Amino acid sequence: MKESIWTRQRAAAPAREALSREQIVQTAMATLDAEGLAGLSIRKLAAKLGAGATSLYWHVPTKDDLIDLLIDEIWSEVDVPDPELVGWRNGALLLGHSLRATVLRHPWLPEIMYVRPSIGPNAMTLGSRGLVLFGAAGFSGPDVDFAMGSVMSYVLGTASSEVATREMARRAGQSLEQMSGDLLQQAEVLSTDLPGMQESVRRRADQDVNALFTESFAFGLDALLDGLEARLRK
Repeated sequence: MKESIWTRQRAAAPAREALSREQIVQTAMATLDAEGLAGLSIRKLAAKLGAGATSLYWHVPTKDDLIDLLIDEIWSEVDVPDPELVGWRNGALLLGHSLRATVLRHPWLPEIMYVRPSIGPNAMTLGSRGLVLFGAAGFSGPDVDFAMGSVMSYVLGTASSEVATREMARRAGQSLEQMSGDLLQQAEVLSTDLPGMQESVRRRADQDVNALFTESFAFGLDALLDGLEARLRK
């Protein structure tokens, strides 16, 4: 693997260079949130900043470097509470909901977060605070890593699935409610000989889709934390 932007020595920009790395990251973030990954290129970004591509390369030598900076900037948005203030379980709930909200704000994140390493300063801070949180629960040694990893994996997995569903509706030119309604109608027809499935389909037909996503997420996170607490009592 190539050396990371986080360990590579940063080249000094020319004395007259007015552009900053922070400006580049914020403009790139806004572009991605509005247009997705397809809308991001160094040349397009330079045009939005009113600068030449060469100016950007002083601060961000490659597109992979830019992605690393963007991912790390996103991790700074995740709230990891102090367990001494809220308790470890409430802290884990707040962490989970904050992480989900962050992914939903940046729906392009799931496409790239597993293909680039997260070792920037914000990722390291998030990880460190998370270890303190789960350490306060009573986990130690490898178990504290596994406990935190279980929660992170659950949240990122469910949020990524939600993002994919919302993207499916967007590509179909439908609202989330329209697509869900169409799919449930089809599922009801196809589940005629499966009474348990048909009952589930009808139950969901009367629910608000956005609320259902949130309730399902909260149920799973609570169940996971119940399991972690039970493990501590062994």
